[in-house]
Amino acid sequence: MKENVLDVLMYLFENYIDDDTELEPDREQLQDLLLDAGFPVAEIHKAFDWLENLAGQDSPQTVHAGSALRLYTEAEMNRMDAESRGFLLFLEQNGVLSPATREVVINRIMDLDAEDISLEEIKWITLMVLFNQPGQEAAYTWLENMMFDSPPEYLH
Repeated sequence: MKENVLDVLMYLFENYIDDDTELEPDREQLQDLLLDAGFPVAEIHKAFDWLENLAGQDSPQTVHAGSALRLYTEAEMNRMDAESRGFLLFLEQNGVLSPATREVVINRIMDLDAEDISLEEIKWITLMVLFNQPGQEAAYTWLENMMFDSPPEYLH
């Protein structure tokens, strides 16, 4: 099985980072757990570097873009398809992402060494960014509910 950095990040996030337990494993313990789960050492190191870069970013400044339109570079369009870019626009239009937070998400996407990234993976990256941003608890919860809640059942 060919695991990539995003697989490691998603595994970490699902199993350790977004956990409400009091006991938080350190980097060495997490690395051992990831090795036991079958992830390659190189991908584990890249995932930790990605997380450190995310944690090291300053909180985005509030930018009021009004009706500004985000133009994507060719490299960004190669990495994210139209559906994924539309999803980021949807989140921004609904107040889940600010323009500055959107840029953090795009930077984190571009920092991965993947050819193209699926919409599902972009949702995970966005969730990780929101989790890491102070004051974004409501946006994080909204996206988390959208991703994990089953669709409503309708009575006929």
